[in-house]
Parts: sequence; C-alpha cells; structure tokens
Amino acid sequence: MTSALVPPYRPLPPETHELRAEVREFLNQDRASYGWSPRVDSWIASWDPEFSRRLGRRGWLGMTFPSEYGGGGRSHIERFVVIEELLAAGAPIAAHWVADRQAGPSLLKHGNETQRQRYLPAIAAGECYFAIGMSEPESGSDLASVRTKGVRVDGGWELTGTKVWTSGAHHSHAFVVLARTSELDTAKRHEGLSQFVVPLDSPGIEIRPIKLLTGAHHFNEVVLTKTFVPDDMVLGNIGDGWEQVTSELGFERSGPERILSAQPLLDALVRTTDDEAWLATDVGDLVSQLATLRQLSGSVAGALSRGESVGVAAATVKDLGTRFEGAVIDVAAQSSSTLPEVDGSNELDRLLAEGILHAPGFTLRGGTNEILSGVIARGLGLR
Repeated sequence: MTSALVPPYRPLPPETHELRAEVREFLNQDRASYGWSPRVDSWIASWDPEFSRRLGRRGWLGMTFPSEYGGGGRSHIERFVVIEELLAAGAPIAAHWVADRQAGPSLLKHGNETQRQRYLPAIAAGECYFAIGMSEPESGSDLASVRTKGVRVDGGWELTGTKVWTSGAHHSHAFVVLARTSELDTAKRHEGLSQFVVPLDSPGIEIRPIKLLTGAHHFNEVVLTKTFVPDDMVLGNIGDGWEQVTSELGFERSGPERILSAQPLLDALVRTTDDEAWLATDVGDLVSQLATLRQLSGSVAGALSRGESVGVAAATVKDLGTRFEGAVIDVAAQSSSTLPEVDGSNELDRLLAEGILHAPGFTLRGGTNEILSGVIARGLGLR
C-alpha cells in the first residue's frame, strides 16, 4: 500500500536473509560467551561498551557511513535487518545507540569535514557515544520553545541552558545541542535555532542524574553555563536548527525500536504459555499487528535509502508502534499469576517487570502521541 502516510513497500532483497542469519548466529554465540540477558528497552537500558565494540568489529555499526569515514557503505535496509535482530534479542546496545542511529547520520548530512573525521570512524568502531540535547524542562515535545541560548563570542559560541531526559549523557563523549541563536520571533518560532556538537567534558557542563523508581540511571539533566563551543563545532549552518532537527527525528521515530522494544517479553510469553486458545486470540492479535508495523518500518528504511523525506511516515510508525508495545505489556500482565520482579530469577517475570516500569515512557519519548498526531495532520494537509 502507498499513500501520503506510507512509502511504497518493497520485499527485503535475498541478501538480507543471509545477513539476518549471520546476525542471529553471532548473537547466540555472543550471549553464550559473555552471559548477557535479554532486556526490554535494551536500546536505553542495557549499556555495554564492549558489546558495541564487538559489533563495530563485525561492521554492524555505521553501516550506512561511507568507507572513508570507517563505515560499511551499506543500505538502510541492511541496517534495518541488523537492528531488528539486535532489538528482538534484547541485546545490550544502549552505548552506541544514539550515535549510530541519529548523531552519525546527522554529522554525515550536515556536519563539516572536521566533525566527520573526528567522530564518524569512532562511532563505526563502537568507541564513541553520543547523547541528544533537544528537550528542556519546560520544552519537551514543543522543541520550538527551547530556551537554551547560544551567544556569539570570539572564535565561537557560548551556550547556556538546561537539557533534560538526556539518555546516556553520563557515559557519552558528546551531545548535539539545539539552542536559540537569535531573538525569538513569536510569529516565526521555528527560526533562529541552531545545533552544536558539544563534548560532554567541556567546562561549564554539569550532568545531574534522573533515576527511575528502581534506582536505575538512564536519563539526565544537563546544565550548560557559558559552555564554549568553537565555530568548527557548529552543526550545519547557524539558523538551520529546526530543519535539521526535524530531519533527525525521522531517524529517531521510524526505526524498529519503536515496535520491538518489548519483543523479548513477547517471545518469552509465547515460549512459556501452554494456553493455545489464548495464544490464538490475544497473542495472535499482537503478532498480526507486529507484522504490519514491521512492514511499515521497513518501508521507511527503504525510503531513507532512496533519500526521500520520511517525517510523516516516521511519526506514524512511532505513534502506532509505541501503542503496540504498550499492548504487549498489558497482555503479558493479564496473563501473569505472580508479582513480577526486576531481580527475579524467572525470565518472563523479570522482563514483564522491566516492561511495566518502562511502559509509561513509550508514548512520551521522541514526541508524545498528541504531538505526532499534529505532525501527521499537517503532512496530510489537515492543519
């Protein structure tokens, strides 16, 4: 099906089947050798730099980067297949996730040669990790209202402001900061925004943890106080921040992580139940939704390979996908007769506990469903 919402779907080429089998074999062997456990939301919650480096050695990071930047020069479809398998296995992929998914492609598209040479080869090797500095305490999904300011100084810019929900900032090497570099014009709120590549060990940066109720630490508040950024670390052109951010959100919203974050739980549910009637109804409904969403997400990957705009389709994937993931948690919770525990020895109970704790964020991160509905409506000419 093709519409304003859905790019044309093309079946995965035969060579991707071999790639998928190769990744599955690697994951089985790697888990046996290193003993990691599948996790719900592994792209946020499971940080393992050594695993990232092992992926880098296999050529499975920076797959779409050109070879001159350490990449594999491969297609978005091939990367899509690798990412599907990593997510379905619940593998520990959080360390490299933002760098590989979002920061790297942004540097490739908008960055200068200094930025590309400095960061892209290290990202592809699994040795450089990024965070994203978009959301602020009073500017979540409404990114045009950001208050972080960039002030022109000799040789560069000084950034002052606060970013929040900055995943992995306490482990990362750098982050991409959205800031206002000219006075706000309320009639043209999307103008006057710019992006900067900022090392997280720069003077004037304070990283404050935001912990989950369990004590787990994934998110952060990052405070910048007159943090100096040289001119060669401006991402793209001054004033182009809004266009760049909306392009980046296509990568963030459309990927299979929006539909497969809870896949380890769904797999465990199927493995451990013997209620065939329930499998055929409740779980069968989930599986049919998953098949449709995978096709939609794969269509977006194909569109990215062709250099097409995916903003509306990406918002659709994110909206439908995160609702689906919430449904997986609900169905699993209804089937459970025990109290799930994060530290429990039973894999199904452990994964369910993780899912329950992470589910409230499914429809918030990367843009709330209400914001996404507006994106879709504008794309269809309804607003």
